[in-house]
Amino acid sequence: MIRRDFIVAGALALSGAAPALAQSGGKKPTRAPVILVVGDSLSAEYGLPRGTGWVALLDKRLAQEKIPATVVNASVSGDTTAGGRARLAALLQQHRPTHVVIELGGNDALRGLPLASTQGNLAWMTEQAQAAGARVLLVGVQVPPNYGANYTRQFAEVFENVAQERKAALVPFLLKGVADGPDPTALFQPDRIHPTAQAHPRMLDNVWPALRALL
Repeated sequence: MIRRDFIVAGALALSGAAPALAQSGGKKPTRAPVILVVGDSLSAEYGLPRGTGWVALLDKRLAQEKIPATVVNASVSGDTTAGGRARLAALLQQHRPTHVVIELGGNDALRGLPLASTQGNLAWMTEQAQAAGARVLLVGVQVPPNYGANYTRQFAEVFENVAQERKAALVPFLLKGVADGPDPTALFQPDRIHPTAQAHPRMLDNVWPALRALL
């Protein structure tokens, strides 16, 4: 679960940043794409009607773009990078994805887990997905300023470092344009933690250019 102050401050920190792209690693797909999304509550449709989250909207956009891809949403609310790491091998074996989208890390920060652990888990997941022949897209989150300027910067660099070192694609912040508007609560559910269904099209728009480039 991601707290609202975590989301809002992260969006402000990166409000001017555009999605950064790097090479994705893995082999060029030779079959119909299978996109595996491994994330937390931001990708698991927490509190939303089924079919309204950004991952479900991705499936619809692929159909509109006439891209014959299958989307597998393996996101779990509250998951950490350690949880994703523990689940990844079985997911790769079961679904044999051509593309893996990793949207994890926010809960690591909220629990005060070491940055080195978060980066190590993301790097391991990226490497394993690439070794299985998949192209990888990392989707980042940010921490609020009250964590301290150094920690905020270092946490953002975790995603950048993994993307650069593993030659993966990167979206720096999933909620850009969602949590940094004039009324930062407007696109959140009553718990002020999770985005509403109205926010998820923008979240997809943040992910789509980087993912489309890999397809």
